[in-house]
Amino acid sequence: MRNPGRLIIICGLPGTGKSTLAAQLANEHGGIIYAPDEWMDALGIDLWDTAARDSIEALQWLQAQHVLRLGGVAIIEWGTWARAERDRLREGARALGARAELHFLDAAPEILYQRTSARGRENPPLTLDELRRYADAIERPTAEELALFDPSLEPKS
Repeated sequence: MRNPGRLIIICGLPGTGKSTLAAQLANEHGGIIYAPDEWMDALGIDLWDTAARDSIEALQWLQAQHVLRLGGVAIIEWGTWARAERDRLREGARALGARAELHFLDAAPEILYQRTSARGRENPPLTLDELRRYADAIERPTAEELALFDPSLEPKS
């Protein structure tokens, strides 16, 4: 019998460490990372092109579902600021018989500003005011929402 797939959703604002955690989890669990920024960079698409980002995320979700059906680990690193988005991903994974877990990363806007400024990825760079607005806009997972997800599995030995 095939093992159930495992969806790992990494939620957080720019600069919280989503990419670092995704890489760590992919290495520990043999997972595939789905990160729109990586694909957009590779294709020479502006990171602020929301229509392209939406299309890439839709394609990534289709691919992630194939991985889940095969019993693999799919890591979604989209930010997933809205609970409705996290709910849709969790329910989609469960409909395929897969586990679904959520990792939420948070930091003060001032820390996010330091980190995003240092990496220099965004063009134009994010401002502290933008990051403060983002911090107000994100729907942080509540204890009630977190209880809907599976607990994280221990790292492979």
